[in-house]
Amino acid sequence: MGNLWQAVLPSLRKTWAAVLRMAGQARRVQGLPGEILITLMAFVFAFILGALLIACSDADVLAAPSFGAALGTAWSKVGTAYGALVTGAVGSARALAETTAQAAPLICAGLGVAIAFRVGLFNIGGQGQAIWGAIAAAFVGFHFDWPAFIHLPAAILAGVAAGSIWAGIVGFLRAQFGAHEVIVTIMMNYVASGLLLWLLSIDLFRDPARMDPISPQVNTSSMLPTIFGRFHTGFILALVAAVAVWWILDHTRLGFRIRAAGANSGAAATAGMNVPLTLILTMSIAGMLCGLGGVQVVLAPNVLGSPMSLTVGLVGSIGFNAITVALLGRSRPLGVVAAGLLFGALQAGGLNMQAVAQTPSELANVIQAFIVMFVAAPMLVRTLAPFLKARKEKTLASTATPVEAATVEAGVA
Repeated sequence: MGNLWQAVLPSLRKTWAAVLRMAGQARRVQGLPGEILITLMAFVFAFILGALLIACSDADVLAAPSFGAALGTAWSKVGTAYGALVTGAVGSARALAETTAQAAPLICAGLGVAIAFRVGLFNIGGQGQAIWGAIAAAFVGFHFDWPAFIHLPAAILAGVAAGSIWAGIVGFLRAQFGAHEVIVTIMMNYVASGLLLWLLSIDLFRDPARMDPISPQVNTSSMLPTIFGRFHTGFILALVAAVAVWWILDHTRLGFRIRAAGANSGAAATAGMNVPLTLILTMSIAGMLCGLGGVQVVLAPNVLGSPMSLTVGLVGSIGFNAITVALLGRSRPLGVVAAGLLFGALQAGGLNMQAVAQTPSELANVIQAFIVMFVAAPMLVRTLAPFLKARKEKTLASTATPVEAATVEAGVA
């Protein structure tokens, strides 16, 4: 029996070491430096794949007479495209202003999705909440003619309130009836889009001088003041919102209840917390933030500095992009701000990339998707970047118990 045990023991130890390594791979790299490394490598791999797409879809590269010529042409095309992307995003003061203008609504809506994540809810309805924020703000903006110090705050509050009510319905249905928030929010996105189309077909919203579904322009007294070009106070408002979310989550009782319910709702209820009320309040706050994203779109000046009009496609896909912003920012306010700026830079630089390098501006959206894909799959990033895998094993060995550390070391040997 002793000889049999000695023969089986090494195999068992190696098997257990493999299980520990697999469990370690399934967890994130511990600590902020590890997360930053994974995120940076996700950018690198995303841009590499983007470069391959540029090379494979370019006519000049495909028509090159030899592999060397094709490689040189591809290198030139990729350099030109990415250079134009960077220039259009941060190459000048005007480019930076456009980046902040694109980032502001993404930051606000991303914060709305992120705070819902923290309570354990998947807020897919940021799009509908942003639409209602834009509807309410636009209505106040073009229907009334008040002084700016009254008009602008009233339009912002109307949009924020509309988004909060729309999301609060979802929180109430989840808390009281157990309705799954993913299904409900997806359906309410369709309802919001349909109601917007209907509103633009009635006299209350439609511009009387137009036959197409478009509202009158908002009055200048309700517009977000500009500081330089497209750099408007909405970006400052987005930063204030990020600070407010950070303060709520980390320095208030509501924030503690949100984090507790998100970690373990059953334990939170056992501790005496009102989990249903926490869910409703959190979704209402999330709707406020997503509604603020819609407000940013309709009250900000366009590229020519003119007032905006409410249209069917004005909000675009801000609510859906906010999900990727929240995921990339790991549901932390600072991370959401950084992710929003990144996506704003990609959107601002995408137009310049199309104009300078004749590369489709949609490539910027593809790069965004690649970034999120790699960030959401840290095991894939560690597989492609061996030094991250080695760092993970070192971290596990330093934080494991003596028995686990010895087992991992034996398994590696």
